[in-house]
Amino acid sequence: MLGSRIREWGPLDWCVAVVIVLALVAGGIYGGSKLLRRCDNGLSEIDGQCIGVTTESFEADDDIGSLLDAIADENHRVASESGTPYVRIALMTAFTSGDRSAMTSDMIRRALAGSLAALQEANAGAGGPQVQLMLAPIGQQLDQWRPVVEKLDTLADDKDHPLVGVTGIPSSQTDTRRALEELSASKIPTVGPVINASSMNFDYFFKTSPDDKQFANALRHYLDTYPQGRKKGLLLLDRHTGDVYSKDLTDTLENRFGKDYGLTTNPSLFTGSSGSDEGEPGIFFDAVGKICNQGTDTVFFAGRDQDLPGFIDALSDEGSCTHGKPLRILKTGIGLEPTLTRPEVERDLKKANATIVDAASFDPRWEKAGSTDRPAGVDDFLDRFNTLKTAHTLGAKPLADGYAASYYDGLRLLTEAMKRTFADMNKDSDSEQLPTRQELYTTLSQSTVNSSGMLQGATGTYGFAAQDTHNRWSTCKPVPVVEFPPRRHDRKLSLYRTYDNNDCPG
Repeated sequence: MLGSRIREWGPLDWCVAVVIVLALVAGGIYGGSKLLRRCDNGLSEIDGQCIGVTTESFEADDDIGSLLDAIADENHRVASESGTPYVRIALMTAFTSGDRSAMTSDMIRRALAGSLAALQEANAGAGGPQVQLMLAPIGQQLDQWRPVVEKLDTLADDKDHPLVGVTGIPSSQTDTRRALEELSASKIPTVGPVINASSMNFDYFFKTSPDDKQFANALRHYLDTYPQGRKKGLLLLDRHTGDVYSKDLTDTLENRFGKDYGLTTNPSLFTGSSGSDEGEPGIFFDAVGKICNQGTDTVFFAGRDQDLPGFIDALSDEGSCTHGKPLRILKTGIGLEPTLTRPEVERDLKKANATIVDAASFDPRWEKAGSTDRPAGVDDFLDRFNTLKTAHTLGAKPLADGYAASYYDGLRLLTEAMKRTFADMNKDSDSEQLPTRQELYTTLSQSTVNSSGMLQGATGTYGFAAQDTHNRWSTCKPVPVVEFPPRRHDRKLSLYRTYDNNDCPG
C-alpha cells in the first residue's frame, strides 16, 4: 500500500473539487453573514440586543420574525416606487422580552400586528404620501434609548423622506420619561398608545389611551352604579421604585378611594415581575392575610397585569378565608390580558368567590358585531387585523389585551394627521411639499373635539382638545369596564368617556 502509485486527478476530479469548495465557501459566507448581519442596517449590538433605527427586519424575539419581515417588505415596496413621495414614522419600543422585561412576547407581537395593520391601511388609501415604518428597538428594559433618539433627530432633518413622528413608548417608567423629555426637546411629535401614568406629560407627547385618573373615574362610576358590601378596601401595590405607572396609579387610587375604602392606612406591597429591583416577585402572603382577616370586599390593584394571576392563585389557596364576599378586584389597563382569563385563573376566581373589574381602553367584546358601545372604527381595524391573524401566529385571544387595537390607533393618529397636513400645505401649490415634524405637530395641537378631525379608531372615536388642555390626553375616549367572570346586574352600566362635557359624539 505504501509503495502504491497515487492516482493523478483528472479534469472531472478538479471540477468536483471546485464545486465542493465553492459550496463550502458560499455556505460559510452565508452563515457568517447571517451572524454578522444580526444587528446591521442601522442597528448595533448593545448588551446582546439590537439597538438603533432601521427599515429592515432584524434578529429579535423568535415569534415576531414574520411580522418584522412583513413591515420590511412594505418599507421596500414604498421605497421602490419611483416618484412616489414618502415620509417616515418610527416605532420605538421593545422587540425582545425576558423574565423581567417591560413587555411580554405576546404584547410585542400584538403591538407589531396592530402597527402593521395601520401601516397597510395608510399606504392603501389614496391621497398623501406613503409611509415607511422605521423599527427603533430600545432594549427589553427600554433603557437603551439615547442612541435611538439621537438618530431619530437626524432622520427628522432629512429633506427627501423626513421622519415626522414616533409611536410606541410601551411603558411608564424612569427611562421612558427621560426618552420622552429628549424627544420633546428635539420637537418630534410622539404618540403613546398604551401610556396611562398621568404624570407622563411633555409638550410633544400625545396619548391615545386614558390616564390613570380617567380610569379611576370609570371605576368610580362602576362602583356607584353597582354598590356592594361595607366598602372595606385594600390597596395592593408594586414596590418598584422606577415604575412611574404603579406610583401614579397608587397616588390616584388613594386620592379617589382612600377615604371611602380606608386605603391610606391599609396597603400591602409586593415585588412585581417587571423591572430589576431586588426582591422575590409574586409573594402575596401579607395581602392575603389582610384580606382574609379584615373582611375586605374590594381590592384596588396598582401593579402590572402579569402579576395578578399569582395573587389570585394565592388567594384561592387560603381555604379558611373570610373576606367580604363576593370580592371585587379592581384594576386598570389597556385590555383584559389573556393570562387573566385562562381556565385555571377562572377556576381560582370562582374558588375565591372573586371577580376582576377592569377599567380598560379596549373591550374584547367589541370584536363581535352588534356588541354594546362598539366603536364605529373597529370594523376597518378588524378587516386588516383578521387577515394578519391568518398570516401570522398571534397567540390565544390576540385582541383581548388591547395592544393590537391601541398600537393601530397610535400609528393611525400620526398617519391621518400627516395626510391632513400634506393636503393643507399643497392645496394651492404647483409642486408638492412633504410635511415636517413641526408642521405635523401644529396639526396635532389643533382641537379636534366634535370635528372631522376626530379619529375613528379601533378603541373609539376621540380627539384632542386645544393645545394646552388636558396635557395632550385624548378627549371623548371611551373607557369600558370589563368584568371577569362576568356578573349579572339589574341595570346597564353607561359608558364613561374621558373629559366629556356633554359634547362627545354618540
